[in-house]
Amino acid sequence: MFEIIWGGPANPKDKELMAAWCANHIWPGLEKSFGSCTTMGVIRKGRLIAVVVFHNWQPECGVIEMSAASTDKRWLTRRVLHAMFSYCFDTTGVQMVVLRTATGDTAMRRIMKSYGFKSYCIARLRGRNEDELINTLTDDDWKSNRFERQRHGKSKSTATA
Repeated sequence: MFEIIWGGPANPKDKELMAAWCANHIWPGLEKSFGSCTTMGVIRKGRLIAVVVFHNWQPECGVIEMSAASTDKRWLTRRVLHAMFSYCFDTTGVQMVVLRTATGDTAMRRIMKSYGFKSYCIARLRGRNEDELINTLTDDDWKSNRFERQRHGKSKSTATA
């Protein structure tokens, strides 16, 4: 069983530690940071195995970006997915989440497609020789995906591309 912990204004030290952990896993040795953010950690058997960082929040547009890293492929359970997106859509009230991924991350691409994300390939966004996917999920698509539909009373997706 996984435990979910949060880092934010109420516990800034946890937030800073989790954000640094995530940044170090995404960009090893580069000492990058996310700046102003909130974090969600996933703990298994007393060890931090995954962190999601919610950053680049634009309240005037209703958009937030998520970045994540993990050391365990099984961390992304339905419960964890619901907690991640419930924070975005229910707690912060955004209308869209943005997530950037490598084009070769087929496991994540499969998960995002089944969850309702739309993906856009941007040439060279990761450098001269590497493209990147910009993935977006609207609140309407989230509420109507097959995992959330029952919670939100939707029978089919009403959103259009």
